Amino acid sequence: MLVDSHCHLDRLDLARFEGGLAGVLDAAAAHGVTRLLSVATDLESWPALVRLTEPYPRIALSVGVHPSEDGGRSPTVAELVALGREPRVVAIGETGLDYYYGRDSAVRQRDWFRVHIAAARELGKPLIVHTRDARADTLRILEEENAAEVGGVLHCFTEDWAMAERALELNFHVSFSGIVTFRNARQIQDVARRLPAERLLVETDSPYLAPVPQRGRPNQPAWVRHVAEFIAQLRGESLERVATVTSANYSRLFGVGTEAA
Repeated sequence: MLVDSHCHLDRLDLARFEGGLAGVLDAAAAHGVTRLLSVATDLESWPALVRLTEPYPRIALSVGVHPSEDGGRSPTVAELVALGREPRVVAIGETGLDYYYGRDSAVRQRDWFRVHIAAARELGKPLIVHTRDARADTLRILEEENAAEVGGVLHCFTEDWAMAERALELNFHVSFSGIVTFRNARQIQDVARRLPAERLLVETDSPYLAPVPQRGRPNQPAWVRHVAEFIAQLRGESLERVATVTSANYSRLFGVGTEAA
């Protein structure tokens, strides 16, 4: 049993799957993936994401505005708290900082990040954090805003062991996407090998970042199995061990069951 702890189901090309979203879930189940967390990236598409996933109890949701989304409505603490009270919402995000493409919007990103942390603390729900080329500011804001009170996950981790250690100290988990399977991802693989089992998560970030051997194709939740298999090999563990540990971590962090639905 596996969990895809971070995907964007409203971004998938559902025409590729017979039965639409049901086809996505069937393909996932055939690979042993029984639970999914679909993560919002803006407020405009939130109602459609809720409608899309409502018939499927195995899908949990997270509400937030991605730091690179600058064409829509700005998040407020009040709105995030109101949306975050929906029972299927288990986290706030994704949020964070991305200076790779958006250094010119750094001030706005930092403001939004603080808004999300405040909402998460008010709700008592964990954070899903995106960070790229913004290590110092990400850690500083997490500390300043007492994000350790709720914890969360640094998703799609692409940093080094020093960053992972600080994340652990701040009560955060670390999640690995298909990037960990790439040949040149030595630094990320080192972290995946050394990370304490109780803080480990796996994800697809689908439809992006398909893992080897599917690299270059549109990603899907079923392929989190490839990520888990690769990490199991790195750690010298069985796939069953990695699946059990990451599913338990998901359940504990987000407060949801991981039994098949």
